[in-house]
Amino acid sequence: MKKLKVGDTVKVISGSDKGKIGTIKTLDYKKSKIIIDGINVKIKHTKASGGQDVGKIINFAAPIHISNVMFCDSNGISTRVSFVFQEGKKVRYSRKLKTLI
Repeated sequence: MKKLKVGDTVKVISGSDKGKIGTIKTLDYKKSKIIIDGINVKIKHTKASGGQDVGKIINFAAPIHISNVMFCDSNGISTRVSFVFQEGKKVRYSRKLKTLI
C-alpha cells in the first residue's frame, strides 16, 4: 500500500511553490514523480508549423518529486502518513492527528 494516492490533498514543502495546497492529478511511484493541479505550472511556447497554423503559448503542470510534498487533511494541516492494522486490513493513519485517513 502506498502512502499517497490520486485525489489526495497535499502541501508542497519545498521549492518555488512552497506552502501551496493542491490535489494529486497523476502519480508515478517508479519515477517518484507526481503532478498536482495548479502547482509547478510551466509555460511552453510553440512555433507555427506552417500553413494556417499560428504559434501558441501552452500552460501545463510539470511533475514534482514526491519527497517535496506532504499529505494534508481537510483542515489544511500537513501530517505524516503511517499504517495500522484494523480488523485485519492495513489502513492509512495520520500521525499528527491520530486518525484514520
